[in-house]
Amino acid sequence: MQKTVLACLILASATPSWAQNKLWTERPNSAPVVQLPDFSPLAEQLVPAVVSIQVEQKVDLGQVHGQNPHGGRGGPGGDPFEFFFGPFGGEVPREFHNRGLGSGFAISKEGLILTNYHVVEDADSIEVTFSTKDGGEKKMSAKVLGVAPDYDVALIQTNEPADAAIAYLGDSDRVRIGEWVMAIGNPFGLSHSVSVGIISAKERRDIAPSGRNGVYNFLQTDASINPGNSGGPLINTRGEVIGINSAINAAGSGIGFAIPINMVKNMLGDLKSKGKYSRSWIGIKIQEITPELAQSYGLGKAGGALVAEVVDDSPAKEAGLQEGDVILEFDGKPVRASSDLSLIASMAGVGRKVSVKFWRSGKERTVTIKLSEFPSDETKLAAAGEAGESGSLGIVAADITPALQQRLQLEADTGVVIRSVEPSSVAARAGLRPGDLILSLNGETMKRARAFAEAVKKIEPGGLLRMQVQRQGGKIFVAFRKPAK
Repeated sequence: MQKTVLACLILASATPSWAQNKLWTERPNSAPVVQLPDFSPLAEQLVPAVVSIQVEQKVDLGQVHGQNPHGGRGGPGGDPFEFFFGPFGGEVPREFHNRGLGSGFAISKEGLILTNYHVVEDADSIEVTFSTKDGGEKKMSAKVLGVAPDYDVALIQTNEPADAAIAYLGDSDRVRIGEWVMAIGNPFGLSHSVSVGIISAKERRDIAPSGRNGVYNFLQTDASINPGNSGGPLINTRGEVIGINSAINAAGSGIGFAIPINMVKNMLGDLKSKGKYSRSWIGIKIQEITPELAQSYGLGKAGGALVAEVVDDSPAKEAGLQEGDVILEFDGKPVRASSDLSLIASMAGVGRKVSVKFWRSGKERTVTIKLSEFPSDETKLAAAGEAGESGSLGIVAADITPALQQRLQLEADTGVVIRSVEPSSVAARAGLRPGDLILSLNGETMKRARAFAEAVKKIEPGGLLRMQVQRQGGKIFVAFRKPAK
């Protein structure tokens, strides 16, 4: 009896007062009402295959801030560091080291790693960090093997065998809206962070959430993707990579985007063997079909891609496509919108012959087009020469692309733009700058970089070049002589 009383007293003294006089009801030994997936096995399997990527880029302050064409450093267009360093403060630093952080994942034990192009773009050095089985870290230097800038994809490799855990690639075509997914990466430098969500949408093409124009076919997810997550894997519940995390919504609304892994599979062979992905090209400019345009062309509904312009000497020109044609089907695939055509045509394959169904004059027609490689977005002038070459004008000119328009903050969307100017060249001494839009050469209107190159070729060494250029909304003339060869 005494033992029983003593036990009760001990139990009463060990029970908190709030538990002795509860004002609520608890369900004893209750099972979960809703069964949610447990993602911990996925995390344990995939985290070792995910790496953090640190890049370093040397940036020339002279290139960033520009040079004063009149020789001074403190005036408009000169070096703002003169206030602190010169002319009496000593030598102005000419470069600094810009560092960035992203993510990636290993696809082979030898150290092949997939990531975003923008993570390693212009990197002078790359360091990847693996997690080890004992909870530590292993750092290794790496190099870029191949890039596909238009798709924001890059393949890198460690400079020595990595003996890495690998991520298995899945089938992004099987992904369904509403499916659970996991994102792994290094947001804000916090290594191997995991977030989960669902696939919110597929085939997001008419967007550039990171501000980088390209050919996109994004998976959209509400799994958290933050700065530093770029290049990491998006994983399904089978533990397979279905996408490369690429961008967050600019508005910060929690919407993230990933590049479907099936697109990347098509690129891997070229990335490893050629160092780039060879994008195929038709040679047309297209626009959306509005209901009004569809009615005016006699189409039953708004769909397809309207040919707004056919590029000279292009596959489309050779095949006989014309402005005003409406492309309905490409390589056996329906073209529902112009963004469909941009994606399908770019990945159809260089050198392939494909069937194109289009609408012209109230009838469906079919033509076969042999695709060529997409031309570079810049045309280096043979007459002007490479930087430093004898007789060089010292400029690289290009047709304006959406990417150049955004990067150089150009108002015009067509024409010839100066992409770069070689320091100390005749063009630099004349005051030409990157971003100048070339309107005319010796009185002849310039609309294409190729035409500009041909016009420069015709001018004899020592001959006078008079250019009208547009700069920041205003127009100016510059003149200089073509250097002797």
